[in-house]
Amino acid sequence: MAGNHSGRLVAGLLAAIVLLAVIAMPDPAFAHAALIKAEPADGAVLAQSPSQMSLTFSEPVSPLVLTLVRPDGTAVPLSSFQLSGQTVEIDNPQALTSGTHVLSWRVISADGHPVGGSVLFSVGAPSAAPAASEAVDRVLRTAIWIGKIFLYIGLFFGVGGAFALAWLAQGGRSGQRLIVAAILCGLAAATLSLGLQGLDALGAPLARLAQPVIWQTGLGTSFGWTVLIALMALGLSLLSLVVPPADAKPLALAGLAGVGAALAASGHASAAEPQWLTRPMVFLHGTGIAVWAGALAPLGLALKRQPAKAGPLLRRFSRAILFVVAVLAAAGIVLAVIQVQTPSALVHTAYGRLLLLKLVLLVFLFTLAAVNRFKLTASAEAGNTEVQRRLARSIAIEVLIVVAIFGVGAGWRFTPPPRALAIAAAQPASVHIHTQQAMADLSIAPGHTGPVAASIFIMSGDFGPLDAKQVTLVLSKPDSGIEPIKRPATKPGDGTWRVDDLVIPVAGRWTARLDILVSDFEMVKIEAPIDIRP
Repeated sequence: MAGNHSGRLVAGLLAAIVLLAVIAMPDPAFAHAALIKAEPADGAVLAQSPSQMSLTFSEPVSPLVLTLVRPDGTAVPLSSFQLSGQTVEIDNPQALTSGTHVLSWRVISADGHPVGGSVLFSVGAPSAAPAASEAVDRVLRTAIWIGKIFLYIGLFFGVGGAFALAWLAQGGRSGQRLIVAAILCGLAAATLSLGLQGLDALGAPLARLAQPVIWQTGLGTSFGWTVLIALMALGLSLLSLVVPPADAKPLALAGLAGVGAALAASGHASAAEPQWLTRPMVFLHGTGIAVWAGALAPLGLALKRQPAKAGPLLRRFSRAILFVVAVLAAAGIVLAVIQVQTPSALVHTAYGRLLLLKLVLLVFLFTLAAVNRFKLTASAEAGNTEVQRRLARSIAIEVLIVVAIFGVGAGWRFTPPPRALAIAAAQPASVHIHTQQAMADLSIAPGHTGPVAASIFIMSGDFGPLDAKQVTLVLSKPDSGIEPIKRPATKPGDGTWRVDDLVIPVAGRWTARLDILVSDFEMVKIEAPIDIRP
């Protein structure tokens, strides 16, 4: 009866975890949203106050904080907005005075990571820009990083350790105190990380941690689901340590599944496409780490304190670990290929450099694990006391390397992957030019230096059709000593004008001018600044 009850219990727990993971899964989207267009455009000078402002991103986002800073420094919260696909349309609460205004925004994307920025525009004439720069809160970032490490300790050493005691030690209790301590650290870190997520999402300082809105905001992000599932997994694993061995196995197994589900609920890799591949890979990678790392403390302490009883645990671990490492390594390689995409990104991006550091640590870890498995395990199983002590010391070094890897992995919280950077880089640079004589929508794709193509849609000043005889694009950047780049546009027949085979040599703010030949006797010239990314 107890066995049937345990089976029904674990089935129900696993189903609950899977259901939570499915509910937590956001709509397919790319990680780390990037602003690709703003109306008014950054640096624009408007003749009159706009009735509405808009921000268009590389993926759908949810606004967290929208603020308009007036020329006198007064900050006005913007609470009236509508979401239209990838665009946030913001209502202007009142007519703006002359001078330079700052539209400050902070949004959150599907991976649960907030991003922010600001757009400067002027009404009438530019003035001294009000202060609206968003300084990096080093204290908050450090707290988030440390919280992430302790959450990993709880999930991998705590939940993984409980699984090792239930399934590999089979009733043994070596390292149970350390496992309990790791689980308690994980419970505290998961709870605190929810508040830190809310602070980061709203751009608020640590002093506001106790405010309910901070915790509500953190819970409302995809990371909130990670925390909820992680708390369930940690609780089940803690419970498995106090129940009879027959009941401990299903609880520990459900806790292990919760580790994979929690990690798959949010984060860079989980938000990447194709999600039918990335989410299962994150699940397998996370559970594999938990099985391996979780067994280290019980195994090392058993070899050190109870070497005579360590044989069965060592034997089961050595048989299972090859398959576990193969699975987690394969999943890790798949995720790395999706995230990094090109070898050059390993060197030229912060994400890639962290991955290289992790790979260096993994080389040491795998080398040490291979020596332990193929040179020391057999003698240790045979009861060689000296080899058992040596193996215990080697396992302790493995634990330290694993903790260092946790630290590197926690750093990815602040670094968008090359995949997301490539998506943002491919977005066009756009500007809307509006005068009484004519208006135009100019789009340069991709919006960064190098070979690009320009698309131009022109209209009359009153939004009517404008049948121009000729359109010429002129790009200039006098501050860089670059002579104007002048290219005639062609008309492909779809109502737009195009300029192909255009090369933009340097990044920064360019002046885009359109020379529109309306008739043999009339030439209209309109211009506006446009920002080209590196």
